[in-house]
Amino acid sequence: MTEELLQERRDGILFLTFNRPQARNAMTFAMYEGLANACTAANTDDSVRAIVLTGAGEKAFAAGTDIGQFTNFRTAEDALAYEAKIDRILTAIEDCRKPMIAAIAGACTGGGAAIAGVCDIRIGQANARFGFPIAKTLGNTLSMVNHARMAALVGPARVTDLIFTARLMEAEEMRSAGLLSEILPDNAALLARAEELAKTIAGHAPLTLQATKQALRRLSAAARAVNGDDLVEMCFTSEDFAEGVQSFLARRPAQWKGR
Repeated sequence: MTEELLQERRDGILFLTFNRPQARNAMTFAMYEGLANACTAANTDDSVRAIVLTGAGEKAFAAGTDIGQFTNFRTAEDALAYEAKIDRILTAIEDCRKPMIAAIAGACTGGGAAIAGVCDIRIGQANARFGFPIAKTLGNTLSMVNHARMAALVGPARVTDLIFTARLMEAEEMRSAGLLSEILPDNAALLARAEELAKTIAGHAPLTLQATKQALRRLSAAARAVNGDDLVEMCFTSEDFAEGVQSFLARRPAQWKGR
């Protein structure tokens, strides 16, 4: 079996690559855990000065959670356990002491968008697209903490627009929204620039970088304390969510009922 999360070290940079290009790098639970473990291990590894996160191929950074992970969802506990798992993974990225750069090519959606959103810097290929098309695909919802993360990143109005319309932002709009700091013309240029940027950052004062990361996280901490478990339960245990999963796997439009 091909390794689904590749790790490579080069000149003080840890390169992490989602490696399921045949599935648009959709995330399995094992990939999520591998990512969190790599970030945690980097905290105490002095040989790692920066991390570059990307997806294999040019079609996707990561196209959300693999829908097959949801087929056995039945209860509120399933939904809350899933959101707790995702929050733990994203927190491990946020808490990583090493600067993390997301190099985004193609689709960056759902869980992939959430991962990119908690990286420190994002650069993109000209074909990059970002969003949460869940109102069209699965009929689920972001957790309260992920609503807070996204609202802090791009603003409540843009979060509402993206979720209500189920559209994806193109690269230029991503840059204007502050999601991307740079746009590169092709994949070779994207990866080369990610490495160059990582080396530049790796040469700077580590404590300054750590303090900046933690300061920004503390500023948004209050908004994350609001409870939204009832909203997660409402969506994930609904008939609509079960229909969304089945229709997605069957490659047909979902028939929403609002219950």
